[in-house]
Amino acid sequence: MKTSLVIMAAGIGSRFGGGIKQLEPVGPNGEIIMDYSIHDALEAGFDRVVFIIRRDLEADFRTIIGERIERICPVAYAFQEKEDLPKGFTCPAGRTKPWGTGQAVLSCRGIVNEPFLVINADDYYGKEGFRIAHDFLVANGMRKGSFCMPGFILKNTLSDNGGVSRGICRVDAAGNLTGVTETHGLVRDGRGAAVEKEGMRVPVDPDSIVSMNMWALTPDFLDELAVGFAEFLDALPAGELKAEYLLPTVIDGMIKAGKATVRVRPTHDRWFGVTYREDKASVVKAFEELYAAGVYQADLYAK
Repeated sequence: MKTSLVIMAAGIGSRFGGGIKQLEPVGPNGEIIMDYSIHDALEAGFDRVVFIIRRDLEADFRTIIGERIERICPVAYAFQEKEDLPKGFTCPAGRTKPWGTGQAVLSCRGIVNEPFLVINADDYYGKEGFRIAHDFLVANGMRKGSFCMPGFILKNTLSDNGGVSRGICRVDAAGNLTGVTETHGLVRDGRGAAVEKEGMRVPVDPDSIVSMNMWALTPDFLDELAVGFAEFLDALPAGELKAEYLLPTVIDGMIKAGKATVRVRPTHDRWFGVTYREDKASVVKAFEELYAAGVYQADLYAK
């Protein structure tokens, strides 16, 4: 069973270089977070990498990471553009950004025809999630509407430097996802975790399962995205310029409509990410510890 890793990287800024968090070197030889995701996915058994980028970044992206990865596995590119809309829709004047993670993955339609795992470019997920996802996809095959989400523990995904957004999940006794609530302003505090609302901190269970936009999916999901994107656009109020078509919202809707089952498989790996400039030092230190523990070798892609 062939499987692909799909990396959402269209959110990278319009100019490569300093300040672009997805390209911040965090490893001993200048490795970026994407390097570790690709390494861990290939190690888990994934066969191909698909980068979702903006077309104006293609040449620079290929130079910085794409050509290097092409030497070790098949690579394809999908392009997310704010003007890429269903027939009958036009991008409103004043819209500056693409339409979110749902549109990003939709750009893979016609490129990805096999089971796939979608991830963010700027998150370090650890090895376990990739193994969980790959094993599920191989066992599940092409069964429509049957998906998997490696579920992270909230306390393992918080930043020491400010609030983060996470999809807090509801899971039934059988281990299936029943809903996702996108929650903003989640912070670490003395009790474990809290959400900041109107200057106050409301406690949140630090052991909650959260979505980190790591979804194991089948190609039929792309058709569902296409239908849902048109419906999303049609429902937008006139003049709306910031609305986003988001994967957790789409999947939550599919679950409620009985169109999908999402098996949640918890992982206890710790998340790293450069959400804030101040995060970089702690991420670099975390990778140093992983190398010291033998999790990674100096030449990351050595056979």
